[in-house]
Amino acid sequence: MAEAEERETGSLEESTDESEEEESEEEPKLKYERLSNGVTEILQKDAASCMTVHDKFLALGTHYGKVYLLDVQGNITQKFDVSCVKINQISLDESGEHMGVCSEDGKVQVFGLYSGEEFHETFDCPIKIIAVHPHFLRSSCKQFVTGGKKLLLFERSWMSRWKSSVLHEGEGNIRSVKWRGHLIAWANNMGVKIFDVTSKQRITNVPRDDVSLRPDMYPCSLCWKDSVTLIVGWGTSVKVICSVKERHAGEMRDLPSRYVEIVSQFETEFYISGLAPLWDQLVVLSYVKEVSEKTESEYCARPRLDIIQPLSETCEEISSDALTVRGFQENECRDYHLEHSEGESLFYIVSPRDVVVAKERDQDDHIDWLLEKKKYEEALMAAEISQKNIKRHKILLGLNHWGKWLLILPLFIFFFYILSLSPDVFTSSKCQKILGKNAALWEYEVYKFKEIGQLKAISPYLPRGDPVLKPLIYEMTLHEFLESDYEGFATLIREWPGDLYNNSVIVQAVRGHLKKDSQNRTLLKTLVCRLLDLAKAEWGRCRFLYRFALIALGKNLPGTPANSWTGREGRRVKLCQRDDLCLPEERNPGRHRWVEAVVQGGTVPGLGPVRLRILSFLDLKVSKFL
Repeated sequence: MAEAEERETGSLEESTDESEEEESEEEPKLKYERLSNGVTEILQKDAASCMTVHDKFLALGTHYGKVYLLDVQGNITQKFDVSCVKINQISLDESGEHMGVCSEDGKVQVFGLYSGEEFHETFDCPIKIIAVHPHFLRSSCKQFVTGGKKLLLFERSWMSRWKSSVLHEGEGNIRSVKWRGHLIAWANNMGVKIFDVTSKQRITNVPRDDVSLRPDMYPCSLCWKDSVTLIVGWGTSVKVICSVKERHAGEMRDLPSRYVEIVSQFETEFYISGLAPLWDQLVVLSYVKEVSEKTESEYCARPRLDIIQPLSETCEEISSDALTVRGFQENECRDYHLEHSEGESLFYIVSPRDVVVAKERDQDDHIDWLLEKKKYEEALMAAEISQKNIKRHKILLGLNHWGKWLLILPLFIFFFYILSLSPDVFTSSKCQKILGKNAALWEYEVYKFKEIGQLKAISPYLPRGDPVLKPLIYEMTLHEFLESDYEGFATLIREWPGDLYNNSVIVQAVRGHLKKDSQNRTLLKTLVCRLLDLAKAEWGRCRFLYRFALIALGKNLPGTPANSWTGREGRRVKLCQRDDLCLPEERNPGRHRWVEAVVQGGTVPGLGPVRLRILSFLDLKVSKFL
């Protein structure tokens, strides 16, 4: 991935080793974008310490004791000066109307964002965690927990007074907490516990695996997948605790009414900084240390964001991206956080100097990737299948009176690619399938071919009826052939109906080329024979010759083998030397007298002097009449 530290906005590309990128043909699963705007301003003077995500907004805490409310683009909407030291955690209820904040100097605040409701307390030790009840908005759910050396549950009584009770203590600092429904999960130095608020019972204890790691440097990551499934990541270990189940009545005795079971447990290569669910898979943010080959010392590498498929005792890696976040060389495992928005599958990678957003790639991104890999036919197929879901690869053509959404891929690239392989691969039926009978769409793509100088490539597939394109389209194509391929030009003149383009424009263009090459047989035959034959009437052909001064050009045409035509009465006229200039006879008995009169210099009944003069210029030599 190209370095992104200099860019303040825009997308943050996935990053792997360059050699891996060149060899890998596997499509990435996520796309990345740096959160900018107000976040950029904040992190230039301060450092991010924590963040929480709501469907409507974001809340960012800093090392200088500030809390900022941001929109999803990173713009600042509100600012709170909570403390002078580090904000340790921010918690929001599901409604997004109440927020809890705790800081390193022991301050705790819970307040309404849109009301005057507020709780604040200062403790004699740093408060590391806070979590408000998910339904704090309800009067019956005015509860929150805080954690320092012990875990405290605060509840508001019916007289609006707050009372606290100790849920747990004696096992070191509380360093992580997540509240879902009636269940509170937290981690201390010894392991992970779950408390049922409804039954007032602690229902499980999951011991910590690697006790050699300092819990303050490698904190536990907790995440609820749903109301009964907790995911625990600590050090290099991941546990999926599934189904907080009810015990049968016969099993109760002195045991809690609920219990949990671990359905998956596995080790990873790196230290876990955050976890989030993605359907039946997991998104894992990892802190990476590598050993320098030169100095043989450890250094902080770029953090990784992996998608993994949990199995019973192991996992399968689906994708892995190394991210170039600002200041990654100086970060520790505890400096990274992974927050996610459940509604939109958005994942926020938070570090002191940067916030990066990862999101699932959609069909438009899939098509972009196929085009980048020059898999044009697959891109077209993907677009056809997902027309209702794609946004960037289609356009509403106002000229289509049905108002139908029509696909706009870079089709000219696709066409050119197929044609470059083999013209036989791509047929007019495929063109018709892609572009249909929409003349405006055909013309749009033809102009794309013109921009890259490849009108000749598409010429065999241009429609000649239903639809008929603007004359300019056909004229542009003929001009491109005229500049480089006289034979191809002559072929199109023979094959295309003359009413597709303006004959006058083409005649003038050919005359311009004949000035440079007056003896060119192909141009002379095309100009005098085929274009002359476009006139519907015999006399119209003569006018055509006269109008464009083609008679004199005919004298430069080399002789060809004699041809003959049969008239209505069976009389044959044999012409030689100028057979390419001859005029096919109409079914009119007087026509034979007309041709004979021209040769003999006589008169033809009904024709005036001007007509005779024009005809005499033809200089036809009649060898004999049969």
